[in-house]
Amino acid sequence: MGRRRARELALQVLFQIDVGKAQPEGALAYMLKESRVTGETAGFSRTLVEGTLKHQHQIDDYLVRYATDWDLPRMANVDRNILRMSLFEMLYYPATPVNVAIDEALELAKIFSHKDAPRFINGILGRIAKEVTVESG
Repeated sequence: MGRRRARELALQVLFQIDVGKAQPEGALAYMLKESRVTGETAGFSRTLVEGTLKHQHQIDDYLVRYATDWDLPRMANVDRNILRMSLFEMLYYPATPVNVAIDEALELAKIFSHKDAPRFINGILGRIAKEVTVESG
């Protein structure tokens, strides 16, 4: 449950940064303090937030390429941030297997988004996963 909780917190922070224009460090510190998360869970949340933000330009390039008929501003805010964070794990965090990154994204979508979000997110991540697998394999 630690990694899932870390992803939930990271998603909430990324959402605050994206939509509310919050400062990354302040938003992360606030969420960790409010949720009373420490140790490995807090560290993984920090890795997800910082890594997603560091690689956001490249990640968004993938989204623009693969989210046909959806430009980034038109996507639901939460879906966009789930996709960004999941793509960070798929592309830049090899400790997380691609299938785990996708499964966790779907779980987050079920919790935080609308009923069609898991199908939408799975479609985009699945297409990208095929490319990532071909490139690395």
